[in-house]
Amino acid sequence: MLPLLFLILGALFFVWSRIQVIQLGYEISTVLKEGRSLAEMNKRLKLEVATLKSYGRIEKVAVEDLGMSKPKPDQVVVIR
Repeated sequence: MLPLLFLILGALFFVWSRIQVIQLGYEISTVLKEGRSLAEMNKRLKLEVATLKSYGRIEKVAVEDLGMSKPKPDQVVVIR
């Protein structure tokens, strides 16, 4: 009777451990997919920052939206 109990417990433990391995595999897959998605979003955000920081865009916003103009040479003061 006791060996049969050990056999059943061993079989249940084996099945449980296999289920845990499969479940962890799904979790790893999900986390890796999320990591790739975040890396792609990071690339897009870096590109957007570079675009927003471009001098051409800043000059366009300053002239068109804010009504600024380029300074005359006598209005520029160089500080060293």
